[in-house]
Amino acid sequence: MDFFATDRLRIIHDDILTTAALAPESVDLIVTSPPYNVDIQYNSHKDDVSYEDYLEFSKKWMTRCYEWTKDNGRFCLNVPLDKNKGGQQSVTADLTTIAKEIGWKYHSTIIWNEQNISRRTAWGSWLSASAPYVIAPVETIIVLYKNEWKRDAKGKQSDILRDEFLQWTNGVWSFNGESKKRIGHPAPFPVELPRRCIKLFSFVDDVALDPFLGSGTTALAALQNNRRAVGIEVDEKYCQLAVERLKKDQSL
Repeated sequence: MDFFATDRLRIIHDDILTTAALAPESVDLIVTSPPYNVDIQYNSHKDDVSYEDYLEFSKKWMTRCYEWTKDNGRFCLNVPLDKNKGGQQSVTADLTTIAKEIGWKYHSTIIWNEQNISRRTAWGSWLSASAPYVIAPVETIIVLYKNEWKRDAKGKQSDILRDEFLQWTNGVWSFNGESKKRIGHPAPFPVELPRRCIKLFSFVDDVALDPFLGSGTTALAALQNNRRAVGIEVDEKYCQLAVERLKKDQSL
């Protein structure tokens, strides 16, 4: 069901696994950062399930996204490189494997350097070869596509600038994360992340979907850059937060 809608935006208050609100093959680009399963306190999502259950949930929602995406559609998935809470896990590698099993094709992986090493709290065996932890303070954006990578540009408009293209096609991106307090959401990502993905991988007026809309960051970037935005969010409070944020930004 639509929580809010205009001619350029749909915010759908529903469960990604069961919603019937989106038509098959209607989306040009997905940009999302799903729950990381690191016990973040969301309103309506349990973020500390077993890793096996997390991977199974990931397979289910990525399958739905595959159905909604056009034949030449693309998928930018922002996730941790790995995790060590509750045991070392190769998150990016595992989710990439699952995506390919679903049918997604792999294009590349962008490394996002958040430029924040102050989070480091675990060293394993301090100054000893016994059991040191190696922790990279980065996240990844896995770039996937459905069937055809090359899109026909006829009748389409790209709005990326020369310097942006040169900088962003280098697969190491460095910019700061986002403040939870400023946004009012426990796990926001900075608007710079979807902005780059949207301008680099989609045309003006394309449909950009975030199936975990949260505070509305992807929708904000889409509207600011003349795309159409669709967001799915299971929590009504976050739907309202997204609407208020977009209104405040005057994107609505």
